[in-house]
Amino acid sequence: QVQLVESGGGLVQAGGSLRLSCAASGSIFSIPVMGWYRQAPGKQRELAASITSGGITNYADAVKGRFAISRDNAKNTVYLQMNSLNPEDTAVYYCNAEISPQGRVIFRYWGQGTQVTVSS
Repeated sequence: QVQLVESGGGLVQAGGSLRLSCAASGSIFSIPVMGWYRQAPGKQRELAASITSGGITNYADAVKGRFAISRDNAKNTVYLQMNSLNPEDTAVYYCNAEISPQGRVIFRYWGQGTQVTVSS
């Protein structure tokens, strides 16, 4: 059984910063990719940022230069540092991880979501 537990969401004023964390636990052999998706009200869920186990990152255009994703492989944890937040960043942020429990098949797991609200 694999679980992703997120923390760090909340309410912040425009221009402020937040840091999200997501820790994976359970039967884990490897985690090739970890990332953060977000879903704003009335919109589809979209990728915000992802990072491979080797440190290769990918960002949505809307967050480039403002968000930074990182991970601690020893702790199976991924972080999302969000700076210069604006009201358009308001969304539920979901942690996502592609995990191989036993070194064979890779499964995709989701966290429960954490609300980020940016006030103007």
